[in-house]
Amino acid sequence: MITAEGFGLEGPRGRVFRDVTFTAPAGSLIAVEGASGSGRTCLLLSLTGRMRATEGRAEVAGLRLPKQLAAVRRVAALGSVTGVSELDPALTVGEHLRERALLRRRFGGSLRELLRPGGTEAARVDEALSAAGLDLSALPKAERTAARDLERLEALRLGTALALLTRPEVLAVDDTDHKLAPAERERAWAMLRGIAANGTTVLAVCTQAPEDAVVVRTRAPAADGHADGHATERDAEHRDEHHDDTDEEGAADAHAEAGSA
Repeated sequence: MITAEGFGLEGPRGRVFRDVTFTAPAGSLIAVEGASGSGRTCLLLSLTGRMRATEGRAEVAGLRLPKQLAAVRRVAALGSVTGVSELDPALTVGEHLRERALLRRRFGGSLRELLRPGGTEAARVDEALSAAGLDLSALPKAERTAARDLERLEALRLGTALALLTRPEVLAVDDTDHKLAPAERERAWAMLRGIAANGTTVLAVCTQAPEDAVVVRTRAPAADGHADGHATERDAEHRDEHHDDTDEEGAADAHAEAGSA
């Protein structure tokens, strides 16, 4: 379960988000909906223990924020987030997978050994790739395809698969629908619904949330540098409202700070 009450963050130059309040059971698909610059990525990073909120409280898988940041990081995995965990365009798909395995278990040996059928690591990789819907054989050069040559949806799937290698309780995905055609967006959301259906709580940043998600909305700054937002669960009969003050520069500063960390 993820809950937040009065959750907020103030950066060096102003409010990033504030008074975020919502509750979502384990296995939910949670969409953080808003325009670019509205604090949505900073909210994602705060709920996964990568940023320290300055107001209110939240609880992720029984762990309290902002007190238990390190513990939350152990149960919440990030997909590709610009400036924090993005794909390296020069590395191949296989190299990304091997690198993540090395980080996870100090795995040694060749890529061939990592992907060897029947091996423990290979089984974990296959499981993650299957959940993310990434078919290596369908890529131009299979696992030797460079990340820079991936289509946007393929890159989203790879980032998701890398995050799933740790079998997290919470999966966080940034820019879910960025530069995707309508049909591709449907496939992306179908992937995330499948992951949530298997018990992993999914936090997904987007510009337009699907109807069946628990929605937390943020809004771009108005002329006075502030914005209002609210959180809703579209399939519930009631809505919990909150106000989200967002400062473009404050969000950028906080994001850069998380990237440095």
